[in-house]
Amino acid sequence: MGKLVECVPNFSEGRRPEVVAAIANEVKNVPGVTLLNVNSDASHNRTVVTFVGEPEAAKKAAFNACAKAAELIDMEQHQGEHPRIGATDVIPFIPVSDITMEECVELANELGQEIGEKLNIPVYMYEAAAKTPARVKLPDVRKGEYEGLKTAIATPERKPDYGPARMHPKAGATVVGARQFLIAYNINLSTSDVSIAKKIATSIREAKGGYKYCRAMGVMIEERNMAQVTINMVDYTGTPLHRVFETVKSEAARYGVNVIGSEIVGMVPLQALIDTADFYLRLEGFERKQVLEENL
Repeated sequence: MGKLVECVPNFSEGRRPEVVAAIANEVKNVPGVTLLNVNSDASHNRTVVTFVGEPEAAKKAAFNACAKAAELIDMEQHQGEHPRIGATDVIPFIPVSDITMEECVELANELGQEIGEKLNIPVYMYEAAAKTPARVKLPDVRKGEYEGLKTAIATPERKPDYGPARMHPKAGATVVGARQFLIAYNINLSTSDVSIAKKIATSIREAKGGYKYCRAMGVMIEERNMAQVTINMVDYTGTPLHRVFETVKSEAARYGVNVIGSEIVGMVPLQALIDTADFYLRLEGFERKQVLEENL
């Protein structure tokens, strides 16, 4: 396969299809890159774009998409349920084939520097590419979100790693990094009481003593009048999806609430779904090679 990297940039736009299409086209138009998925959420007002490619091609596609987002998205007008600090909120690189995490870190730094210098957007490095321990976790980097960072960016502890120490007037700031596969997973509840979703999120969140590799928050999905536990599983091999799902279901029952469905945002590794099927079907001696498509 040669060197192959996955890139999953998140953009602060999920309500204007024409803007999402323009950003996605910047990825499509780069040779050596394959666009895998575009997932928009109107309530979160956010779009997750997933593509794979050769390292240099992936870096070019990420830069072009970031530049287009800076052109078309005005953070002064942006509202949505999901935390964010910029038009292109976060750009992670994930090693796929014949490429190390160290190489992805180098790629992320090259992109961060380019965005800072050419687009005048402040850039923070996170996860494996973080330059300080305080910036490893994305929620820590996004503390205060776009509105809070507008003033905090001038303080020494919030100085960006690349670019100017001031927010871009429209595009805000961007986070760039390298990490392992992450599963964005939402669990929907049969209640409009968002405080219940927030309590459940606190019970499973790693930072509050919950599951390792689990980051979660409770939000309100206005168009469905429904509370949601929105989750990022940063290592599904360390904490599987079904364990988190069962805990959310159990915690919801404490408040007389049911789980009415769940959603996977963007792409998911096949093994994560096999692990879940294995758990619920109570399979004995099941192996991945028994999946038909794996043998085609």
